[in-house]
Amino acid sequence: MIRTKRWLASAAMSALVLGSATTAMAQATAGAPADAVPAAGDTEGEAITVTGTRLAQPGVMSNSPITTVNASEIRLQGATNIESVLNRLPQVTADANENVSNGSDGTSAVNLRNLGSNRNLVLLNGQRLLPVQAIDLNFVPAFMIKRVDVVTGGASAVYGSDAVSGVINFVLRDDLNGVKADVQYGFAAHHNDNAGYRQRVGAAGFSRAPDSPVDGQRFDANIAVGTNFAENRGNVTAYFGYRDVKPILQYNRDVSACALDPNGDRTDLICGGSSNNEFGFFLPQRDGVSPTGYNNTRDGQKTWVPYDSSFRYNYAPLNYFQRNDTRYTAGAFARYEVTPAAEIYGSFMFMDDQTNSQVAPSALFQGYNYSINCNNPLLSAQQGQLLCGAAYGTSATQDTYIGYRPVAAPAQPRRDDLRHTDYRVSGGVRGQIAEGIRYDANALFSTVLFNETYRNDIDPVKANKALKVVNVGGVPTCQSVVDGTDPKCVPLNVFQYGGPSAEALNYIYSPTSTESTSKETVLSGTVTFDGGAFGAKLPWADSGIGAVFGVEHRRESFEFRADALAQAKGTQEVAGKFDVTEFFTEVRVPLVENRPFFEELSLTGGYRYSKYSTNDKGVSTFKGEIAWAPSRDLRLRGGYNRAIRAPNISELFSPSGPGNVTSQDPCAGVVDNDPNTPSPTATAAQCALTGVTAAQYGRVPVCPSETCNGFFGGNPALKPEEADTYTAGVVLTPTFVPRLTLSVDYFNIKVKDYIGTIPVPLTISQCFATGDPFFCSLFQRNPRNGALFGADATTLGYVTATNLNTGELGTSGLDIGASYSVPTGIGRFSADMLGTWLRDLTTQSLPGLATYDCKGLFGGSCGQPSPEWRHQARFTWVSRDEKGSISLNWRYIGATKLSYNTSDPSLTGDKYVIHSRLPVANYFDLAATATVTKALTFRVGVNNLLDRDPPAIAQGVLSSFGNGNTYPGIYDVAGRSFFVGLSAEF
Repeated sequence: MIRTKRWLASAAMSALVLGSATTAMAQATAGAPADAVPAAGDTEGEAITVTGTRLAQPGVMSNSPITTVNASEIRLQGATNIESVLNRLPQVTADANENVSNGSDGTSAVNLRNLGSNRNLVLLNGQRLLPVQAIDLNFVPAFMIKRVDVVTGGASAVYGSDAVSGVINFVLRDDLNGVKADVQYGFAAHHNDNAGYRQRVGAAGFSRAPDSPVDGQRFDANIAVGTNFAENRGNVTAYFGYRDVKPILQYNRDVSACALDPNGDRTDLICGGSSNNEFGFFLPQRDGVSPTGYNNTRDGQKTWVPYDSSFRYNYAPLNYFQRNDTRYTAGAFARYEVTPAAEIYGSFMFMDDQTNSQVAPSALFQGYNYSINCNNPLLSAQQGQLLCGAAYGTSATQDTYIGYRPVAAPAQPRRDDLRHTDYRVSGGVRGQIAEGIRYDANALFSTVLFNETYRNDIDPVKANKALKVVNVGGVPTCQSVVDGTDPKCVPLNVFQYGGPSAEALNYIYSPTSTESTSKETVLSGTVTFDGGAFGAKLPWADSGIGAVFGVEHRRESFEFRADALAQAKGTQEVAGKFDVTEFFTEVRVPLVENRPFFEELSLTGGYRYSKYSTNDKGVSTFKGEIAWAPSRDLRLRGGYNRAIRAPNISELFSPSGPGNVTSQDPCAGVVDNDPNTPSPTATAAQCALTGVTAAQYGRVPVCPSETCNGFFGGNPALKPEEADTYTAGVVLTPTFVPRLTLSVDYFNIKVKDYIGTIPVPLTISQCFATGDPFFCSLFQRNPRNGALFGADATTLGYVTATNLNTGELGTSGLDIGASYSVPTGIGRFSADMLGTWLRDLTTQSLPGLATYDCKGLFGGSCGQPSPEWRHQARFTWVSRDEKGSISLNWRYIGATKLSYNTSDPSLTGDKYVIHSRLPVANYFDLAATATVTKALTFRVGVNNLLDRDPPAIAQGVLSSFGNGNTYPGIYDVAGRSFFVGLSAEF
């Protein structure tokens, strides 16, 4: 037994040679024995629990590949938000983050294996973080993180629902005996010198980005205090943190200074924008008018001219590339051992986080059915005749689309104030009731309060009232004032540039507010047996059989409320809840230990039965794992997991309604010979399959800003999705090369009946490529003009994309890791590398349909780039006295191709020459640390050292977290960023 433990400890140290406070990143995937490294305070031989298993035995190691990021890596990156650290890992694809503005809910999430953030389970000290539908990594105090374990492979048998692609476990330092403090300041200093980007902006007549903006400032301050008491049988640790982040405007970067569109033959990018422009766009909904619509002239006269692309509004400059954010965190952890059989423990955690999403000024947006009376005194004769025809001058009304964006004062950018207030309380009792028998009974309660106020937005109901204007004694007056239905109405003059009065704008602007409450309660209990204490072991093994048995009950609820104005605009209130009761077990059987060719041979199995209130049938999950180490130099491991993911409350009960989606309508445009006007790319016969009439073809309005409508919503009839996960790996820790660890781990994940929507771009491409009636039936066109956008329920056009159990998701590949260090006369040099080779990333949208593979692709149904190869490597020098270090980090993102250009009928779309391939991206980050005193450490660093620009992508191609003409979660958009920090512990 002693020999086994010494081997484990030696291998663990080899895998974590970079785990000290002065070094970088411990990649446990680069050395499976790192899975057995105990937390601070654990000693050799103690029963410990590692992420990926509930078994608590000396030397237990997870057989699932684990990547561990330690606290020093977070500091070397200068990170104040933990999702940015995780997004650098090659196993992770960016999800909700600080670079998402329009449509953001203010949260941060992590997406493991690009299977969706809802398919990986987030834990904190081994327990669920927050309610599933309200996961927010902002809640995690990065300052208190001891390490982050990222487990690949399904773990539902161990942790329950949601652990399909893996588990992310944040292990916090909860045993401080002293004072720990940290303060950091950082900022971005990008140099805008991309000639191609700047030429496009100048050619469009827009203002170029400033030469050298300094923005995105970050300040982060934290303090923690802890003390042991009762002869070290108890401890209390408390912390407080404050973070303030300043925004980055899209105007401040070359890549995003204007909204980009492709030129006519898609060989280049040009500055585009929105037809909802500051001069005023009009498309009367009657026969005999120009199908491209009319626009107010730039000279401020009441004259309409045919609309063309020169009137487009550049909405990009005021949009946020990085949201501002102010966050307060606080919490406390406590434990007290009454007797060895009863240790009481608990925690309280709190967060208040406020951020703003900012986009361009509001407008009278196209798609809403505005009605104007034909004797409106604000109309000129020319405008009235084009609007109403022969009815001009009468009291008749004419429906029209209007795209008018008042950008002068008092108009302001639309701002979405997003505030999350989170509480998490846990407590329990644990202990050893006999040698080899331990128990743990605990409860967890968490609540997330979300408040949202959308400011500076135009109320279309009020705007419609303000457009119905009559002449009263020579004074233009709202009809609602005359009939007394709204005495506060002010006439709105949208018929000339700069026409609306300040009073009229103040009347039509109205904020809306919504709020929600998410709650989670988890009650659980486990009993763990170590058979070694009873002699329960096999003849060829030194360790005993281990087992854990447990029960868990979880309840989640969600309530969403909206004010009267938000409801009038179509927002629906919703409430829902569910609960689940589960029984689980896990057993580890050491078969052979410390024998020739069998340093270790062990089997592990697990089973969980779950009964959901939303499903009549119970669900079973299980796992089986094997580990074989023929020598101390080599360890082989493999496992199979059957995982499930039950629908969360949002997926079950979210209200149905329209939402924006980046896409293009192949039936939109005008049939003519003018190269400056868009024309349909689909035939009349193809468009007829989607509901376009013969009279409408060639006159269907183009989706503004290449943003059409999808129709989204929950589905109470959803059933759990199932997944099969296979992992297999080899770990080399050769004794003849000390401090070297090499590993290769294979992963294969298949998800059946996955819960999701059929992507709108896929529905469009499938319908027009195949004519499949199923896909074509998902089109609901505006009955009046065939449009796929709108806001009025009676004339709304959209593509249906509500939740359902769809087809299959799958991914497979290799994680390759290496870790090595070498001491020299001038210090220690070390290198750490973790890379992922993606074999496939497949989707079958519905049973029976073809499967498409997004490996090496981006855009459309594939969304964010999924390169075939990604890696992160850190090279570090530590001085001989370990009082200083210099560390270089290399981030590599492989090239990807545009999915529309493939021959796959599930993905094909309009072909592009420009950005048909996104090139390889290399980023280099440099950091240094110095020990000033025994208790004080100074650090300084620069990320994106070479100030590399992100690739520019047309707005119509971006999808799923695209923003500012690029994918900011994948590529660095801030540019060269600096940080300086001080940490102290005494």
